[in-house]
Amino acid sequence: MPEVALDFPRAWVEFVNPDDPTEVMRCDLTWLTSSFQCIFGGGCRGIYADAPDVGCCTLGAHFADGDDEQRVAGYVEQLTEDEWQLKPARLRRRDWVEKDEEGARKTRTAVIDGQRACVFHNRTDFAAPNGGGGAGCALHLLALKQGRNPLETKPDVCWQLPIRRTFREVERTDGSSYTEVSISEYDRRGWGLGGHDLDWYCSGNTDAHTAVEPVYVTHEAELVALMGQAAYAELAGHCDAHLRSRSALAVHPADRPS
Repeated sequence: MPEVALDFPRAWVEFVNPDDPTEVMRCDLTWLTSSFQCIFGGGCRGIYADAPDVGCCTLGAHFADGDDEQRVAGYVEQLTEDEWQLKPARLRRRDWVEKDEEGARKTRTAVIDGQRACVFHNRTDFAAPNGGGGAGCALHLLALKQGRNPLETKPDVCWQLPIRRTFREVERTDGSSYTEVSISEYDRRGWGLGGHDLDWYCSGNTDAHTAVEPVYVTHEAELVALMGQAAYAELAGHCDAHLRSRSALAVHPADRPS
């Protein structure tokens, strides 16, 4: 099935963050109650046609800030050859961190057999010394081996995608103001101008809308990390109500008809 159009009617809910009265949460109910799920290794074609097995890891991951990089660094030091195909014999920060053209720090990319990807992306031919292997993120694999959620070990942008959190300062007509925190779908436009050039993208593609449970359930850990526990609990209540009463107007068009 083709990817759906970027613009279509959506249902939103706004509520004050129970933990911070200066924040108003603005959440996309259409996206959060959709049946999207990541299909890496199960139908994902990658964002570039010549790298179908790399998923969205082709360009490496930009760090949100210094704390994000330092947190990841602690887990990079724990990686062994069983988790990381490209692990260097002597690990240095420059082996996995580089700067882009604008000086922003990100995970380094590496080229194997003409295919570029994040240095932590294990290729399909990866055979771990002690068994196992296969394609995927070394940091994700480490988390699973340690019984952690992958959001603990991976760069922020990696575990957030394709959920998007944005901030906006809003001034009311009475002169008061608040911070609007939007939780929505990270569609092609989230990648900037280059997003329109991606050969395939997941969030609006019917092939990726196959989950049994909706996004706000399957991505609870990520949403709690982005919103806080109290705000998530209120969001879940609104999502439950929306599922019970939503009209066809507020159904994500990539969801398959039941």
